[in-house]
Amino acid sequence: MAAAGSVLELACDLIARASVTPEDAGCQALLADRLAAAGFAIQHLPFGAVRNLWAQHRGTGKAAGDGKVLVLLGHTDVVPTGPESAWTSPPFQPQIRDGLLYGRGAADMKGSVAAMVVALERFVAAHPDHAGTVALLLTSDEEGEAIDGIRKVAEHFRISGQRIDHCLVGEPSSNQRLGDRCRAGRRGSLNGRLMVNGVQGHAAYPELADNPIHALAPALAELCGQRWDEGGNGFPPTSFQVSNINAGTGANNVIPGTCQVLFNFRYGTVTDAGSLIARTGEIIARHGLDHRLDWHDSGQPFAAPDDGRLRAAVASAVRDHCGIEPAFDMGGGTSDGRFIAPLGAEVIELGPDNASIHAVDEHVAVVDLERLVDIYKQVLTDLLVAA
Repeated sequence: MAAAGSVLELACDLIARASVTPEDAGCQALLADRLAAAGFAIQHLPFGAVRNLWAQHRGTGKAAGDGKVLVLLGHTDVVPTGPESAWTSPPFQPQIRDGLLYGRGAADMKGSVAAMVVALERFVAAHPDHAGTVALLLTSDEEGEAIDGIRKVAEHFRISGQRIDHCLVGEPSSNQRLGDRCRAGRRGSLNGRLMVNGVQGHAAYPELADNPIHALAPALAELCGQRWDEGGNGFPPTSFQVSNINAGTGANNVIPGTCQVLFNFRYGTVTDAGSLIARTGEIIARHGLDHRLDWHDSGQPFAAPDDGRLRAAVASAVRDHCGIEPAFDMGGGTSDGRFIAPLGAEVIELGPDNASIHAVDEHVAVVDLERLVDIYKQVLTDLLVAA
């Protein structure tokens, strides 16, 4: 059994709440009550059906009024479980087996959220006179559309003038062991939806129809074969990936009237969304397709400076508590850090091993939860006390 008040107990309490995105299932209320008891000012920022929590603690030290703002960022929502029968134990009934805590969200990212909250409690208890402001920002919309979560909160902060200097994100960044990899940035993500129009008809009479799949194929081949850029600034070359092609009525003797293609770009700072949109449009136009093309920009790329104070503090904490030198890169998917970086914040991501995230039997090492508490607390201390 988990000790009362431990990070493991809190992680289990969170996992037991079926907060499938965009549901929060009471996670933020639980955490808000704990942080309020620790002296944090609590503000709930709901947008649409999404819950967002902003909890901040302003230090009483001499520099508290004009010091830095350090934010720990996480999310309480999780992805769907898939077939529960495939799980060894029920996904919302946390279970410990062989030193691993199992349950949906254990690694992504209720384990990190629990560690952040316990680290904050211990930090302000030890250093009530810390400089600046320390805060926790949570959303229930990271795994979903990401429309009414941190995106909206960032807009609210921009309008209200809320400053963020450093942001440590608890996403599961580690590769084989805790702390071996941290994210110092993320690629941008640009989604396209291409609808190609044709004329439906009988497969035996193609002269009376216009097959949109046949019309699309040369253009799609050119898009797939493009070298969009060579990468740079720590980012790999831009990638173009088709995620879905849909056409037809289900009958093998019917030429479809339309064909829909969903695709995604992942790109770094040497390219921008506007140039990708323009080049894609030019390629499609050359092939004379009767089409409609819609775009959704999921987030711009960002990168933390090599000499950033948060990066240095994270590296130091990982060395002290994990005994390894962390590698910093810009890989992986996207995170809510993409909405905070444009506010001028230095953003670094550090969390547990990501091998089981979104999978059946998701898990996190129990020992890593307490190590995360120590790492997060040391980062807070280095930036708001030792400085």
